Amino acid sequence: MATGRLQPVTLTPEISAAAAESNAWPFEEARKIIARYEGKDWPKSVLFETGYGPSGLPHIGTFGEVARTTMVRHAFRVLTQDEVATRLLSFSDDMDGMRKIPDNVPDRKALEPYLHLPLTSVPNPFGGDYQSFGHHNNAMLRRFLDTFGFDYEFASATDYYKSGRFDAILKRVAERYDAIMAIMLPTLGEERRATSSPFLPISPKSGRVLYVPMKKVDAAAGTITFDDEDGTETTLPVTGGRVKLQWKPDFGARWAALDVDFEMFGKDHGPNMGVYDRICVALGGRPPEHFVYELFLDEHGQKISKSKGNGLTIDEWLTYAPTESLALYMFQKPRTAKKLYFDVIPRAVDEYYQFLAAYPRQGWKERLGNPVWHIHNGNPPQIELPVSFALLLNLVSASNASNKAVLWGFISRHAAGVTPDTHPELDRLAGYAVRYYEDFVKPAKQFRSPDAEEREALSQLSAALGKVGPQADGEAIQNAALDVARALPRYQDHARKSPEGGPGVSVAFFQMIYQILLGQERGPRFGSFVALYGTEETRALIGRALAGELAAETVA
Repeated sequence: MATGRLQPVTLTPEISAAAAESNAWPFEEARKIIARYEGKDWPKSVLFETGYGPSGLPHIGTFGEVARTTMVRHAFRVLTQDEVATRLLSFSDDMDGMRKIPDNVPDRKALEPYLHLPLTSVPNPFGGDYQSFGHHNNAMLRRFLDTFGFDYEFASATDYYKSGRFDAILKRVAERYDAIMAIMLPTLGEERRATSSPFLPISPKSGRVLYVPMKKVDAAAGTITFDDEDGTETTLPVTGGRVKLQWKPDFGARWAALDVDFEMFGKDHGPNMGVYDRICVALGGRPPEHFVYELFLDEHGQKISKSKGNGLTIDEWLTYAPTESLALYMFQKPRTAKKLYFDVIPRAVDEYYQFLAAYPRQGWKERLGNPVWHIHNGNPPQIELPVSFALLLNLVSASNASNKAVLWGFISRHAAGVTPDTHPELDRLAGYAVRYYEDFVKPAKQFRSPDAEEREALSQLSAALGKVGPQADGEAIQNAALDVARALPRYQDHARKSPEGGPGVSVAFFQMIYQILLGQERGPRFGSFVALYGTEETRALIGRALAGELAAETVA
């Protein structure tokens, strides 16, 4: 994402015309907000909101909301010629009670006495200077948002409730209690209906968030009466942070109180969206425009959960890839469920740079559909990347490089004049490649021994590489490998045709090469890899495979 505070939008007639016709999803959402105010005056500022439940350590899916909302906000600014003020509010429901102890905290047993306390009243299990579990997780959220350079305002539910920011809407909930109950109750099971209430009092004795029925709601006095945990009848004001709202009315009340114009949320909220909207209307507000996105899944196809800690964390992605690759992953197909685990990182990295390379060659209509335009708020950087991330990973694999200096020995020989100083982005990727290889590729490598036909194919391939010589480019090397494969019946693909009209080459030929030489199922274009690694180095690698040395590493 673009760094720093919100920058003015650069507009030309060409950009404005392309934006008016663009079907990229951020523009489609932005048009909904414009239609919302058709025939009306614009407010002081159009408010975009994202929500965060800090019941566990933040995961990447949470921050997809902020990345995507920022993209809609930028599209809105372009469509309105940047003449309408906008704000992005990241709201943390940190006054929610800790209903269960997350799996990914250091000492789960130590938190047991604090179940059902507001998250900002639960001790911080991670140590450090943060005063509570909620404060710690809020800090993790803000650190991520700051890493991306988002322009946002952070809001804490605890602060809003206790400071009185929500007092007026809480009194209105008391006044319209019956109407809100009439909206909520049909959505609940019979047992839950008996105890349900929009208000969740904070016990003045235990400090816990209570799910108890109301004995009396006095709208005139602005109080509720209920039985505390020990059975004592208790009356509390609904103001000043003494109660919070149950999550369904909390959505609608917050929208009404803050005049939210746009909020997106995951598919799991979809069935309740109408409930949130009706409560907002019952409280005198206007529901915001919505965007419902599909959920992220872990490698097993299970929904990512903050409390379980499955899927990727922020730090994990950013350890192995640049932030822009994550922003790309958030942009692509937001209404399609996607797996979010380590294997998706390399492809996301290379796709980001491919989109970046295509951008200067495109017209404005295509540019405004290009993810990098949205990722960088209309100002994508110009970066030359002579080597892909996939190639770097395979170079690390073949060379057993333990640091990026080893990689640069190959890169500089392959691309004259390319150094860490001239190509800092490539240097950054080299560091990511070494880390990713060490943690995910190397432990999974499984070399296998070649059979008799494969030995013959590799021997012929080695001889062909010797003939093309060390100065051959990737295309010459690829053609030499294809010539070897076409002459071997095992690797002929008669469904394909060679340039000469004969059979083409089966993908099994290159799969065999990567399995035997790199211990992997797939790899980049073979000619490009050899050009980078070196023909003589590749011949030496083939020699080791034929001698059984590589397969012996798997056995060891």
